Amino acid sequence: MASLLIKNIQHLIGLQEGPSLFKKGMAMAEVDSVSNAFIFCAGDKISSFGPMSACPDRADVVIDGYNGLVLPSWCDSHTHLVFAASREEEFVYRIKGMSYSEIAEKGGGILNSAAKLQQMDDGLLYELSAQRLEKIIRNGTGAIEMKSGYGLTLDAELKILRVIRKLKENYSVKIKATFLGAHAIPTEYKQNRQGYIQLIIEAMMPKIAEEGLADYCDVFCDKGFFTVEETSKILEAGLKFGLKPKIHANQLAVSGGVQVGIAHKAISVDHLEEIGEEEILALKSSSTIPTLLPSCSYFLNIPYAPARRLIDEGLGIALATDFNPGTSPSGNVPFLLSLACTQMKLLPEEAFNAVTINGACAMEIQQSHGSIAVGKTANLIVTKPMSTLAYLPYAFGDYHIKDVILNGELFH
Repeated sequence: MASLLIKNIQHLIGLQEGPSLFKKGMAMAEVDSVSNAFIFCAGDKISSFGPMSACPDRADVVIDGYNGLVLPSWCDSHTHLVFAASREEEFVYRIKGMSYSEIAEKGGGILNSAAKLQQMDDGLLYELSAQRLEKIIRNGTGAIEMKSGYGLTLDAELKILRVIRKLKENYSVKIKATFLGAHAIPTEYKQNRQGYIQLIIEAMMPKIAEEGLADYCDVFCDKGFFTVEETSKILEAGLKFGLKPKIHANQLAVSGGVQVGIAHKAISVDHLEEIGEEEILALKSSSTIPTLLPSCSYFLNIPYAPARRLIDEGLGIALATDFNPGTSPSGNVPFLLSLACTQMKLLPEEAFNAVTINGACAMEIQQSHGSIAVGKTANLIVTKPMSTLAYLPYAFGDYHIKDVILNGELFH
């Protein structure tokens, strides 16, 4: 069993004592660390860590931390990484003043991505997705959720989920898969919404369950997409096939999405740019995780979810990139941290916890990922020299990562 030692670490950040718990309220600003430190990994697990005075004298691989930080890898709990092509033409439309709904009416948006993906060869789709995955790993992501939803036919949805399965097989990053057939209503079903929902439930879900292709079922419950009643029907069907609920909620309007997600014990409700008192009260009485996607707000120039208020109300949040070709074409978590601090007024420690331990909780992998503890998976980020965690979101234009460790091995 190979061993790896990182020594001369300025600050080892994100330590965990006791159970791996979702952080809420004031606890979101708490980050445990040790200075002038080492961390020792045996095989794919963290074996020990502490001050340099207790550092082991040998290992198979030794990395000098050069007075940088060592952090747990990012846990990005909401992405659409498997897609066929970019949509920069829609970016230009928005600059010219067109709205999200107007672009969709012109054949853009989700339906545009679906049409391109349906035509793409499986091998090329995998190749492009693998290139994106390698890029975000180099930016420090060690666990990621990937959704379907750019297929919208039985064959194309299966194509996406099979690509995700192949990525799982070929990369040591932790991957969770989500079935999002209810991402939009295809053009051919515009006059037969129930027919498409029937296709999701009676054709897509059985095949996905048979092949074990997904962990979760997601629905875009929002204005112009799926109603509360439709969402409820799809989530209930998903549970029968072993797919736990997640949900896109309240991105475009106060849609009832938060409440229907909570009613079905969704692992998370994601977006939440448009929420009010009723939604906050509902979240406070539930275990459902609010997951916020500030890169989407930045790119679309729409309101940011009220992260500061949610935390001040005693709630916890997760942050995720929403990496997708239309509304957040970036899986860059360091930039996400900067957005959370500058636009949502989160402290650097709150943003860090939101995309490490809380992101892990939003993927139900908190026992193995999201913090530094003996026995946890050795997924780590080694930064270039810096003195504080705050420098990471502060110097947002620089590339700060020196090394990435996945399962106890250097990622090349």
